[in-house]
Amino acid sequence: MIDASDITGMVLSGGRGTRMGGVDKGLLLFNGVPLAQHTLQRLQSSGGVGHMLINANRHLNTYAAFGVPVVSDELADFAGPLAGFLVGLVHCNTPYLLTLPCDTPLFPLDLSSRLAAALETHQADIAMASAPEADDNGQQSLRPQPVFCLLRAELRNSLTHFTQTGGRKVGAWTAQHHTVLVPFDQAGDDPLAFFNANTPTELQQVERHSP
Repeated sequence: MIDASDITGMVLSGGRGTRMGGVDKGLLLFNGVPLAQHTLQRLQSSGGVGHMLINANRHLNTYAAFGVPVVSDELADFAGPLAGFLVGLVHCNTPYLLTLPCDTPLFPLDLSSRLAAALETHQADIAMASAPEADDNGQQSLRPQPVFCLLRAELRNSLTHFTQTGGRKVGAWTAQHHTVLVPFDQAGDDPLAFFNANTPTELQQVERHSP
């Protein structure tokens, strides 16, 4: 059984925020609290991790005030989630790294424990969440949620090589390793748990849904 103390949780808040008009999305308020800070607090309250990091590339002093170490991308030009994964693996001092974005404030409180159980059961390298999403016809199907991952820290060298050779897509890298998809569509699972707020309107929508 993977113990929570062996998992470092990292909140990804290093993007450009393009669809939010270029603002630093992690600092937008959700129920009066910056999104990234809310995510950290929710992660801490879940009891699923023993350590925490935040990945940010702007307003570093503001993020540092949230009380956990801040790590910035080593890859240039806002290279995407994998840049955050990589710097997290570099600074992770535990055997496992849990990644999650700052803009999904209703993520499941049992995210870490369910990913850890699946990783161990399947002896996988990576456990990735999957959740119901509607297609253009309104049909629901399980879709991978590639930034919600539990990674073995020993994957750092693999990811370093992948990014050094120009790789930037999460799915292309995880496909190189034994990855197990973990469904979050069970009875009691919040259908909006993985809803990410990409626009101010969507942020207001998810805020109204929150407890």
